[in-house]
Formats: sequence, structure tokens, C-alpha cells
Amino acid sequence: MCVCLISYSLCAQNPSGMIVPSDSVMKYNDTSGQRDIIGVLSKATHIRIKKPPTVDGKRVYYSLLPLGASVPGGGTALITATTAGFYLGPRTTTNLSTITFSPSTNFQGQWNIPFHANIWNPNNTWNYSGDVRLTVYPQYTWGPGGNRPDSDKILIRYTFVRLYLNALKRIKPYLFAGIGYSLDYHINIRTDDDYDTTSLQKFSGYRYGTANHSNSFSSGLTFNVLYDARNNPINPLPGWYWNIVYRVNPRFLGSDDLWRSIYLDVRKYIPFSRTKQDMLALWSFFWTSLGDQTPYLDLPAIGQDAYQRSGRGIYPSHYMGQTLYYLEAEYRRDITSDGLLGFVVFSNVNTVTEPHTDRFSYLHPAAGAGLRIKFNKHSGTNVALDIATSKGRTAFYIGLGEVF
Repeated sequence: MCVCLISYSLCAQNPSGMIVPSDSVMKYNDTSGQRDIIGVLSKATHIRIKKPPTVDGKRVYYSLLPLGASVPGGGTALITATTAGFYLGPRTTTNLSTITFSPSTNFQGQWNIPFHANIWNPNNTWNYSGDVRLTVYPQYTWGPGGNRPDSDKILIRYTFVRLYLNALKRIKPYLFAGIGYSLDYHINIRTDDDYDTTSLQKFSGYRYGTANHSNSFSSGLTFNVLYDARNNPINPLPGWYWNIVYRVNPRFLGSDDLWRSIYLDVRKYIPFSRTKQDMLALWSFFWTSLGDQTPYLDLPAIGQDAYQRSGRGIYPSHYMGQTLYYLEAEYRRDITSDGLLGFVVFSNVNTVTEPHTDRFSYLHPAAGAGLRIKFNKHSGTNVALDIATSKGRTAFYIGLGEVF
């Protein structure tokens, strides 16, 4: 695979004024002693990027990564991952806001346009987040439960529209609460069968949102509680993160059926050094659908979390059910003293409830390792190169920023 890297920074940064949670023991020195891809390429090519005045709230750090990836059903897609980080207020009292945009296409009628934003008002008085997607891509599905062999799958197609918007008000330092709106619209759900002889409903044994050439519309309100002691979600610093989301989808907002869900996400970052990256990162989430009327494509599924980062080494949506539990641990460490190179080793495991017993009966582990290359030292953005394996599958991942 050939990967082209392009990035540019609009200003310099001194991280000495960063917010550091009370349980953090890391020291943050000036980044002049560190190196990144931008600096290496600039020195090698003698290209100098003119820096604009350093004005608070006007600092934006971009990273761009074009690459290729396989498409379910065959073929290759061009994917461009772009990350922008900026401060809307003083860095001593304001977290880093981030926007990610990762469009992809195979130039044959299949494409994906996802947009994520996590915005912090000056002094962290408000937090706004958004997830907007427009997708025309096929995907494999194995049906509910955790005992489906890898070969027991079918390819389904649909057009997908997502709109998630949340606004949270600070209650006290690091703790926020608020409401949001969530819309998931799956259009013309069908199997990859010209003669409609294969029924998703028959294959999955699931009633809701599985009829051939049908639509699935879920529109609801969310009630959110967030504790976030990180100040850089691109490359999280030591501290805690947890997020609780309760979603209700009433018919008066347009949903096909009334259904509810709870999503609980907890993360902990444990440092072992005061001067360099040497950290254990832990991530766990519990995701459950309340009731039995949740549309099939809205059920909890591996790889379908908010940023679609869970389950490295496992095919997305391979395991789905009324409830999913996930756990991951990753050790992160610098290789070079200037922070240019680092490595990670990780493992994860998930389990879903079975369709007839509602019990967790099977564990699905995966493990892997990866290389980290500092892409932009001012925003802490890394190029992440990971390889992960599970039973019957090995996958290679390229991305910008840490997985969690």
C-alpha cells in the first residue's frame, strides 16, 4: 500500500500552559525539542512555512492523510483522513477543539462523507459535539449473537444518513450535562441479490428494519452526562473520561417504533513517566438497547461506536445484539527521545447477548501492535499504523490520532 502524507501547521505552540488534570504527573516541556514529520520534511526539502501571528482562538493545526482501503464485496476505495485542532480560548482554561473529516469513494457509486466535531467554548463553559454522515457503502452482516462463523454472512446495501448533535453545560470542573438530538436513517435496505431471493429478515431472524427494500428511521432525544479530564482528545493525556448517553426515540419525532438505549463509555490513562510517553490506556463501554423494537441496523455492534474505533482485528458489525460489552487495553511508549517514533501494543475483547437467551455466552478477543509517527507535534497528532488479529482475521489499520 502506498500512502502519501500531507500536513501543514498555521502556528507554533508552547504547551506549558496546557490544562493538566489533578491526577496527572506528566511534565509538558516546549515542543522545540521534539520532532515531527512536518519538521523532518521541511528540513529535508528546505521548505519553510510562514507562520501567521499567534493569536488566541485563531490557531489551527491540520493533518491530512490520503490512503487506500478495500471495500466490502471487492474493490478499493480512496480515503482521506483530515484532522484539525484549535483553541477557542486561552489554553490554560480551554480544551483543544477538534474536527475530523474522512471522505472516501471507490469512484463507482460508493462513497462515505463523515464529519465529527468536538468543540469547547472559551474556559470550557460549554461543550458541543456533532456526528454527521452520508454513506452509500455495502457492509457484511452475520446476524445477532456471538456464535456466527466467519463464513456465515451476507452483503447488504443501503444509503445511510446520520445526524447527532449535542450541547453540554459545565456543572463543575470537568463535569458536564446536556441534551442532544440523534437521527439514523437507513434507506432502501436490501441484500446484494439481484433477484431478491435472499431475505435479510430470514437470514438474521430479526423482525425490525430487515424487510427487503425497506427504510429504517430512528429520531430521538439524548440526555448526556460527561466527565472529561483530558485536554487533547487527539492524543489523550493522563486522566479520566466517562460519558453516559440515554437515548429515547418516540414516534412523535418520526421514529418507526419506540425504542431506547443506554451507552456508557469509561476510559482511564495511567502514566509511568513524567517526561515522555509511557502510558497504559484503558477503555470500556457498555451499550444496550432497551426493548425489542430497535431496528436491526441500530442494534449495538462492534465497530459501530461513536467514532467507529472499537474492535481492531474484528470485522465491523461481525458481533451485534441487544447488549454489547467491550474492553480494551493499550500500552503506549516513545521509541525516540524526540517523540518522533513510538509504539503501542494492545488487546481487546467483546461479547454480545444471544438472541434467545439474552445471555453473554461467547468472548471474542483480538490483539495487535502498532507504530506511531509524530505527524504534528503542536497538536500531538500521530500517524497510527496498526496490525491486529483475531480468530480467522488479520487486518491492517492506518489513521490519524490515537484510537481512544
